[in-house]
Amino acid sequence: MTSKVLAQSLPNDFASRAKALGSSTLFEASGLPCSVDPLIRPLWTGAFIAAPAFPLVCSPGDNLSIHLAMDQVPRGSVLVVGTGNFVAGYWGEVLTVAAEAAGVVGLVIDGGVRDVAAMTARRFPVFTRGISVRGTVKASSPSVGEPILFGGAPVAQGDLVVADDDGVIVIPAIEAERTLLAGEVRAAKEAAMMEQLSKGRTTLELMGLRL
Repeated sequence: MTSKVLAQSLPNDFASRAKALGSSTLFEASGLPCSVDPLIRPLWTGAFIAAPAFPLVCSPGDNLSIHLAMDQVPRGSVLVVGTGNFVAGYWGEVLTVAAEAAGVVGLVIDGGVRDVAAMTARRFPVFTRGISVRGTVKASSPSVGEPILFGGAPVAQGDLVVADDDGVIVIPAIEAERTLLAGEVRAAKEAAMMEQLSKGRTTLELMGLRL
């Protein structure tokens, strides 16, 4: 079995900090081109992921790379699966059960999934471009665990993936602590602004937008 070692360590408390901030605040705080195609949406409302990435690429209509990844993915990771935007049922209930046993905490895929009711009932976080009853073959594997470009954002093993109802972002591991700190500063400023707004001040005044 391939050694399950993360390429880059994230801060120990990254998950709780990322959940408190959310993807939108972290994206704005990052200053990076880290947002994923907004058409990749949560399968069920309220799904949330904050985890190190394990990227892979599937050939269109072929999910062999996913099965190979299950033997390599470090526990606590999220699978980030590129398919060339080809929507088919690459993933369903069987792979969900296998993923849970392997310690995989979620799936982000630019292709498609099926068995929606089962994954929703299990509360397994999935972010996907679409849903399709069409299954896949298992014949080729372009890459497993190597850096990829996913939905317009670069992804390497160990990068921080944050996904919620607002969307999906991928922050390079080396930028994670800086981005979390910047996000916390931004959130504190927004909280102070909202307190002022609740007292009757205006966004024009607080943001210096008057002509």
